[in-house]
Amino acid sequence: MRSGKFWLIGMVILLAVIAYAWIDGGREPLHEISVPVAVPGETR
Repeated sequence: MRSGKFWLIGMVILLAVIAYAWIDGGREPLHEISVPVAVPGETR
């Protein structure tokens, strides 16, 4: 009984985290990363 209760609580917590990530997932739009990077040995 104790092991079953542990798994039930773990699954509830896991489902809560997944639900939060699903709801919160699209709040901030993705930004394009465009930063110049210095490459060693760059040819000119």
